[in-house]
Amino acid sequence: MKILVTGTAGFIGFHLAQKLIERGDEVVGLDSINDYYDVNLKFARLEKAGIFSESIAYNKLVQSILYSNYRFIQLKLEDRENMEHFFAQNKFDAVCNLAAQAGVRYSLENPHAYIESNIVGFLNILEGCRQTGVKSLSYASSSSVYGANAKLPFSTSDNVDHPVSLYAATKKSNELMAHTYSHLFGIATTGLRFFTVYGPWGRPDMAPILFAKAILERKPIKIFNFGNMKRDFTYIDDIVEGIIRVIDHPSIHLNPPYKVYNIGNNEPVSLMEFVSEIERNMGFEATKEMLPIQPGDVPETWADVSDLIRDLGYKPNTPLSIGIKKFVDWFNEFYGKGR
Repeated sequence: MKILVTGTAGFIGFHLAQKLIERGDEVVGLDSINDYYDVNLKFARLEKAGIFSESIAYNKLVQSILYSNYRFIQLKLEDRENMEHFFAQNKFDAVCNLAAQAGVRYSLENPHAYIESNIVGFLNILEGCRQTGVKSLSYASSSSVYGANAKLPFSTSDNVDHPVSLYAATKKSNELMAHTYSHLFGIATTGLRFFTVYGPWGRPDMAPILFAKAILERKPIKIFNFGNMKRDFTYIDDIVEGIIRVIDHPSIHLNPPYKVYNIGNNEPVSLMEFVSEIERNMGFEATKEMLPIQPGDVPETWADVSDLIRDLGYKPNTPLSIGIKKFVDWFNEFYGKGR
């Protein structure tokens, strides 16, 4: 199967592309490589897949030197003209869109980036699928769409009309746009509401690396809502397995062929327990700065994955103790190199 994976210099996209390459799919990766966070980490991910920074140029398709079935292009989703040419030149069997402007808090500072990448860019993905006959599109949504919902666990049947960040609003918009294209053009679309993903090669603006770096440097860590937070922390390998099952089983039998799944561990963990597990694995207790909840944050997330189990026979299940150990082992190796 020939699969386009966008966001392959990013956390989830990197891991997904690696798994698809290893099982023998023909994979084309795409990423803008923006500077929202350290581009050196993005280039390091690409290097693991045989794409080296000196070979990368905008809108140039690069062949991996490690895998014959992997190529990469640096391209912005919002670049309509080049996206149209790119889709026309490549006949994809399936598309998985993981590229987006990420971050809840950053959306308060730079809202235009979210509209350009997450709305305009996603429209270009949908149009690319429509114009070139792609029949299956999976795409990253987010648990943040549940916004101010108080009912737990969060179910895909819940109303999600009350986002509390622009980032969440763009992800909800993606689901609505996808439904329209499924209804009008028969494209099988599946939205994936990810719940607090962590693991090796994770984003440096997310809690695990922020905490681990602070502990390593003997600096205080910021604990929001005075520690009264729970998150459905989900290990990266579980997320990738869920995505692959969706790619392999698109919603073609539905009318319209549209579906949304939660992918989460289905087991909320307190923020303080999460911090303690990192401390235990790093062998050092952190100094904690207790702070009020941030705008756009919610106190608790919890994924109802019953439809994921029913439809795809899958439930994420990596225990926190195992996931954090793998994360800390990677963190010590990567950041121990003076990066």
